[in-house]
Amino acid sequence: MERVKAAAVVGLDPTPDVMLLSDRDFIFALWEKVKDAGESKMAVRLAAEEALASMVAEDHVRFITTGIHEAYKVDKQREQERADDEREARQAKAQALIAVGIPVTPELLGLSDDNFIRRVMKHPDAGPEVKVAAARALAGGPVQWREFITDGARQANARDVENEIKELEKKSSKEAQRRKELAARTDTAALFGIAPSQAMLRLGDDNFIRELLRLAPAHLKGSELVAAAQHALLSSDPADWKQFLHTSAEQAYKRDAEARRKKVADANRKMVLKVQAAAEKTGMYPNLVAAAKKALAGSDEDVAEFLKEDNLYRAARQSFVSGDPKLAADPGGRSSWYIRQSSADGGAAFVAPVDDASKQSVREDATWVVKDALNGQRGCYSFESVSKRHYYLAAQSNLRVRISPDDGSATFRKDATWCARKGVNGYWTSFELAGKPGYWLRAHQGGLSVSRANAKDKAFKAEATWAVFPPLAR
Repeated sequence: MERVKAAAVVGLDPTPDVMLLSDRDFIFALWEKVKDAGESKMAVRLAAEEALASMVAEDHVRFITTGIHEAYKVDKQREQERADDEREARQAKAQALIAVGIPVTPELLGLSDDNFIRRVMKHPDAGPEVKVAAARALAGGPVQWREFITDGARQANARDVENEIKELEKKSSKEAQRRKELAARTDTAALFGIAPSQAMLRLGDDNFIRELLRLAPAHLKGSELVAAAQHALLSSDPADWKQFLHTSAEQAYKRDAEARRKKVADANRKMVLKVQAAAEKTGMYPNLVAAAKKALAGSDEDVAEFLKEDNLYRAARQSFVSGDPKLAADPGGRSSWYIRQSSADGGAAFVAPVDDASKQSVREDATWVVKDALNGQRGCYSFESVSKRHYYLAAQSNLRVRISPDDGSATFRKDATWCARKGVNGYWTSFELAGKPGYWLRAHQGGLSVSRANAKDKAFKAEATWAVFPPLAR
């Protein structure tokens, strides 16, 4: 029953063959189901990899009975947070449109942030200050775009309204006051995501607030904004109602926004720490570890950016330098010889001198995405070509090594899986071929092959040793 529940988490069909697997093989079957799921199953994947790395039977049982479910809860929570983020992003756009006086349409809400700002800037209902703020935001990046949408558009519109009121005061103080009250109501309604009707705008302050509460969307339940509105209505003093419309609503909205931001930021940092810890255990992902540390030392936006699937994929890039003193006398310098491939030569793999001054295409050919072993073997990895997605460094039947596409077969996945061991020369790392135990990845006379250890072969130890270096193409 516990296996059936665990299989259900990842959508694995609990066939009799699956149910009869050993605990570790069953975990591997679960891992295979989620290994390419990206962010949606990241916590489950990391937990499965941690369980697979353990040789303790109790750890395997613990993952199947409780660990996978705890990790799944983390993934579901992050999924909900991502859905909330998307909803809040659309809500922020709606708030900006309502405040500026632009009709809210599904088409506008569905635009990317930068294109949304462009449409606002060009809209005839946008005032001069809004247009200037929009242009300034577009000159920046995603952070500035989001700031304009969540707060900048409303603030710029408030400046437009303030300028309008100043002009009105020269003609009629009564009309200026009426415009000020109308702006306060429109802005407050925008915070609730409500486009107020003319009938609603004619209500008294207390009834206007009651209507906001009646129309408030479900996701605002328990928010500081709703609580502030309810608190204002508990008072019989009209000054308290007016204070809510002019200042308290905005203050409550900002408290809600900060609470949401902090909750998401805390969850993101915990996930980055998990990714970092998992990567550090292997010793195969120094670039990923460095990227995680850099993100954690930066802003909350840096942390969120790190967790994007494309960025995690890029951070898993590494390059491999030959440990042969004749080829790598100056590791990291111009004399370093790296594993590289050449699509122009039919996917041939070899070692060649490459450095930071080499052409981008050459540096990409000498950079690899370190991925969990295609065959799921503990302590082993597969090296995907940066130049050709889904092509892996694999041993051929003639013991030569080249890049080949993953055909899904068990044979290929073994031949494209390399098990990291302590260097056969006593330092750095050597890679044993999973499909041929006792055969090691070796650079010999510029070529790349797999070879058995041979005491009479004095060059073997140096030629079968590698250093994991920062990626030449980031």
